[in-house]
Amino acid sequence: MSISLVIGDGGVVPPPSVRPVANVIHDDAEAVAVARDIAPRLGEGAVERDRKDLFPAAELDIYSTSGLWGMTVPRAYGGAEVSYVTVGNVIQVISAADSSIGQLTQNHLATVAVIRSAGTDEQKADLFAEILRGKRFGNAFSEIGTRTVSDLKTTFVREGQDVIVNGVKHYASGAIAADLVQIVALDDEGRGWLTIADRTASGLTVINDWAAFGQRGTGSGKVLIENVRIPEQRVIAAWKAYLPEKPTPDSAISQFIQAAIDAGIAEAAIAATENFVRTRTRSWVDSPAEKASDDPYTIHAFGGLHVRLSAAKALLDIAGRAIDEAINENSADSVAAAQIATAKAKILTTEIAIESTNRLFELAGTASTNRALGLDRFWRNARVHTLHDPVRWKYAIVGDYYLNGRRPPLHPWS
Repeated sequence: MSISLVIGDGGVVPPPSVRPVANVIHDDAEAVAVARDIAPRLGEGAVERDRKDLFPAAELDIYSTSGLWGMTVPRAYGGAEVSYVTVGNVIQVISAADSSIGQLTQNHLATVAVIRSAGTDEQKADLFAEILRGKRFGNAFSEIGTRTVSDLKTTFVREGQDVIVNGVKHYASGAIAADLVQIVALDDEGRGWLTIADRTASGLTVINDWAAFGQRGTGSGKVLIENVRIPEQRVIAAWKAYLPEKPTPDSAISQFIQAAIDAGIAEAAIAATENFVRTRTRSWVDSPAEKASDDPYTIHAFGGLHVRLSAAKALLDIAGRAIDEAINENSADSVAAAQIATAKAKILTTEIAIESTNRLFELAGTASTNRALGLDRFWRNARVHTLHDPVRWKYAIVGDYYLNGRRPPLHPWS
């Protein structure tokens, strides 16, 4: 079942209930097959959840216990270490079913990448085992009221074998249903660390104040961090993943998953439009066609949508392969190539997500705007989610790379 996002006094959300141990994915083929198997169940009730602001609690449990949240754990630690081409395909399938559920994976998988890049051997053994058992990470990264998204006020101080963290986070996708909350906090040198708190830690409060008109099921609310004590072995030097002298593809990985979500939204919107045009839409008064699906202008429009979606998905596959190469080579050139390939994919997935969800109504007609159908959720979800990391800057870094030979900046938004 789904649950209301507003739970408890003042929207304070309790930690998730105990779940079965997760399945362990063994290879790429299994990951894709599992995604396709569970997607119909995740998509059931998506319209009602969106309309009533319900959080997909049971659906999220199906997703995380399927083993897909552990699919990128390295083989050396018991995981499948699937390719990022496979990651992109899985996220597209899940996001086509419900893009809010797809987004809830994004920060979790990005954290797996940071653990791999910057964690110690002991931290990897500890946290990867937790992930394979089915533990979910929830984001506590962004803040508001600062000049840019990279300017943070949350800090920690060391006290014995622990650190004490204080701050306030917003847009905390996934924290509402997390087992572990990865809090980005600065040390006294201004470097960013992942301080990983248990969801039940004293002083950690998750509040649902998410009020956006799209991606409602993410519950991307606020996290209060008041003297939260975290063992030092759960504190990861995330800043090391972005050193120019030893770069990693972590920034590309984060952006790649965002792009895959948008491709999933576009694919679902196009499919919904096609179904509506075939079954409900009437031919225009001046059209010689008996059915709307035989109207030449409509056929042309669908052809264009499919061409651009295919191009976006192809660029996602190229970006996935570039990320895999950067992980293996771990050089400045391979990381930059992965960032550029991902930026290209992000541009096209953003544009086709906006175009397809907007043209849904133009092609399907007035009847498609009936609120009971919930078709507007595709546009609202696309419009909200594509605001992550604006593509005007993606065009800029791609152009600068080819024209001036400048590599993209190393941070989670490029």
